[in-house]
Amino acid sequence: MPGERYREIDVARGIAVVTMILFHSAFDLNFFGVLPLDVSGGLLRMLAYLTASTFIFLVGVSFTISYARASQRLAGRDLALKYVRRGLTIFGYGLVITAVTWLFLPSVYVVFGILHFIGIAIVLAPLFVRFDAEKLILASIACIVAGYVTNAVPGPWPLLWLGIHPESFTSLDYVPLLPWFGLVLVGMACGHLFYPDGRRGFTLPVAEPAFARPLELLGRHSLFIYFLHQPVILILIAVLAPGAVTGLP
Repeated sequence: MPGERYREIDVARGIAVVTMILFHSAFDLNFFGVLPLDVSGGLLRMLAYLTASTFIFLVGVSFTISYARASQRLAGRDLALKYVRRGLTIFGYGLVITAVTWLFLPSVYVVFGILHFIGIAIVLAPLFVRFDAEKLILASIACIVAGYVTNAVPGPWPLLWLGIHPESFTSLDYVPLLPWFGLVLVGMACGHLFYPDGRRGFTLPVAEPAFARPLELLGRHSLFIYFLHQPVILILIAVLAPGAVTGLP
């Protein structure tokens, strides 16, 4: 079915939504001095990387499914424009995050965060979608290796999106194209292998476990929750720890 959703993908995305909320709650509690938590290392930092990696990997998997279905109805310019529009829309959502964080947290505002990255990744993905799984894996390795090189080289602000940045650069959320696009390519390779032609290539139990249903719901609305969860966390902190967030403009 053209619009069929695969529950395993929504559940995986839902799990990432839960871990995102957990990490951002811990980050905010530490940032506002409510609890002294180590968010720059240890288990919490691992949780942050795992969360981002899950979202980005699923971008690649979902893209191959979407592209296979869309290519049955569209071709050429129309097919390309579909993903240019989608990518630029998500990039625009990222600019909203940039504007809000610049207004309230100008010293660490988000410049090229995960939504900026996903937007650009969706625009670029059609250039790679016709590669087979082996070529996608090779391209992903090249991206990851290139990322380690670029991230070690300081450079001007205009190259932030590639992973090259000034030594003094700080941001609440920074997901450069290199090495992270490599993980999108891994997701696309898995999409080709496990969802050929946009169809699930394996079977699941007919009955969905009850515990998976809330996660599936979260996964279906992950973008909406992404925008909503931080204000909710801040409101809860303001209620439970009065005065903690008074430093905001």
